[in-house]
Amino acid sequence: MTHKILIVDDDPSLRGFTAKALTNEGMHVTEAEDGETAWDILKGEHFDLLLTDIVMPNMDGVELSTKAIMLKPELKIMFMTGFTGMVHQLDSKTTVIAKPFHLKDIVLKVQNVLEEN
Repeated sequence: MTHKILIVDDDPSLRGFTAKALTNEGMHVTEAEDGETAWDILKGEHFDLLLTDIVMPNMDGVELSTKAIMLKPELKIMFMTGFTGMVHQLDSKTTVIAKPFHLKDIVLKVQNVLEEN
């Protein structure tokens, strides 16, 4: 089964490199540059994982994930952040990866999240 992932980050190079790494592992990846764009995409498509930055303009990753879970409770959420101080505000079940990260690390974390029940 091919997993569908929505990557949301306002940094186009980070978003692109991450998308390429996950695509190379056989995953189907859609990209969005901010929370509002991602929300519009989520309303119309099924995804297995929302991989989102926390701090973004317009709609941040926490607000996006809250709305996404209300719409699609089965959706898995993973946060990327350079602001590790934000992590304490998140639920203990939330998966977070600190930026900058190695692409092999994000691929491994994404695979682990997708395999969890």
